[in-house]
Amino acid sequence: MNTSSITALPGIELKSPGAGLITLDPVRTALLRGLDGLLSALAARLAAPEVLGPPLLSVDGLARLDFFRNFPHLGVAAGRFGPEALDGLAAGGAPQDLPLAPTGHLLPSATCYGLLLSLEGQDVGEDGLRVSSVGRCFRNETHYDGLRRLWGFHMREVLYLGTKDGASEHQERGGEFVQKVAGRLGLTLTRAAADDPFYDNGGSRARLMALDPVKFEYSAPDGTAIASVNRHRNFFGERLDIRAGSLGPAYSSCVAFGVERWVHAMILAHGTAESALDRLRSAADSFS
Repeated sequence: MNTSSITALPGIELKSPGAGLITLDPVRTALLRGLDGLLSALAARLAAPEVLGPPLLSVDGLARLDFFRNFPHLGVAAGRFGPEALDGLAAGGAPQDLPLAPTGHLLPSATCYGLLLSLEGQDVGEDGLRVSSVGRCFRNETHYDGLRRLWGFHMREVLYLGTKDGASEHQERGGEFVQKVAGRLGLTLTRAAADDPFYDNGGSRARLMALDPVKFEYSAPDGTAIASVNRHRNFFGERLDIRAGSLGPAYSSCVAFGVERWVHAMILAHGTAESALDRLRSAADSFS
């Protein structure tokens, strides 16, 4: 990675256009792109081809995945100006004062949802299926905090669907990869079990989860979770009729990286974006 030609914008300060909204300068942009390239090495190792998910998700599809039961606060709806608002807009009316018509779609809050919904009714076979994707995700948070908590951000995921053992192996290999990359980048991460959002908190599956944690987060020293490894058991396989050959509903797991949060963690660890970019360059040159 050649960083010698990457410079700050001369005499220009890129200001935040609003809460949770940040425009990255050239150095931070190069850091984000380089980090995503390094993190996508997991997909190459696991032979997970790159796909690009849809920019919107239907509310009907998300409802079948219990999204609104588990995340009633996170959804960011996509609306459009109806015919009754067009004259007002054309006359110079304030957009915020005119009604929006629902579209029946939400912006993605995680990259995997669009991929999973696209596989509904498919048979991934007993050998399973892996795919990788990076997408822009959006969350209606209670507050925003720099690169740690954004209105919109990039999430890289490597998703597996197949057997129960295959899902466990995918989660394990993903966790090993997270720690290896972090070590090369000079990051110290803490691994901790986290809540699984795909089960009713009061149900039998939730009690099973307490005995067998299915989600682990990896956090920077300031507590920012920058990656997670997740097993969903056969939840999505059952809800979306995704099968693993004769074995029935597919089990799934994913490895997820919040790329802007990796940028934050790198700057936290190395002091400046420029120093972080130099460390990334060294890690990328030596990573295997």
